[in-house]
Amino acid sequence: MHTDITIDALKVLDAIDRKGSFAGAANELFRVPSAISYTVQKLEEDLNVSIFDRSGHRATLTPAGRYLLEEGRSLLEAAEALAHTTRQVAQGWETRLKIAFNTLLPVEALFPAIQQFHQLGVPVEIQLMEEVFAGAWDALQSRRADLAVGADTVSKPAGQFTTRKLGKMPFVYAVAPDHPLTKIPRPLREADIEHHPAAVAADSSRHLPAGSAGIFRRQRTLTFTNLAQKIAAQEAGLGVGWLPRARIQQQLEDGRLVALEVEDTRQDVDLLLARHAEDKGKALMWFWDRLSQDESLSHWVNG
Repeated sequence: MHTDITIDALKVLDAIDRKGSFAGAANELFRVPSAISYTVQKLEEDLNVSIFDRSGHRATLTPAGRYLLEEGRSLLEAAEALAHTTRQVAQGWETRLKIAFNTLLPVEALFPAIQQFHQLGVPVEIQLMEEVFAGAWDALQSRRADLAVGADTVSKPAGQFTTRKLGKMPFVYAVAPDHPLTKIPRPLREADIEHHPAAVAADSSRHLPAGSAGIFRRQRTLTFTNLAQKIAAQEAGLGVGWLPRARIQQQLEDGRLVALEVEDTRQDVDLLLARHAEDKGKALMWFWDRLSQDESLSHWVNG
């Protein structure tokens, strides 16, 4: 069976799109720009379609090129999963462990466990990926991740998953100290808040329904890719919203953020460790047991 589309060509298209240029893709893939151009040209000739529109100052994907890339990314994920699973079967330890962590948790929460794992001296690569809302479950379900840390209970999809509870994360409604909402001498109502932009971290899910929390129906939004950016925006007075208390404890103590009382309170969020029930690789199970009793992680979850 012969196909004109190769995994290598799809990797090149993916790199060009993510890096924004042929030169950026060449740098990421450790190739010369001419090799990138040749791969794209050959693919266009083999398929007899134009993948890039070169009429402007920079090459942009044609509709056919965009379709090829989006569908091709699914093939790249499938190929990566196949290669990873094959290596996993052949060895006692996985060659790579991909951990998706909820943006509600700082990446530093995982550092103690990773440091201890490195001391074992086993040749396993650790890949961390930050996800928002349903993104942690999406990464696990689609096999982009082997382990989800901080997956919420609301977004859990159907499937054979094993979970362990990490705790309940408390939230506070926080604004900059000079924000107009600090002048209201009573618990805030929807009518008080809805005129001020909400700082939002966008759901990173690719397949599961996107979620959001704590946004009023008529409220404008200012959207970011992770919680750290959302916190910075609220410190700058650009937006308002709920934030995990443990993540902003220092800002609250320093006066860079102020916690306000709101009539419609937000419930604590249950956070879980999650994995596919049938997956029991050595590295996966090591992190599963280690993170289940990690005091540092517990601090960030439970505040």
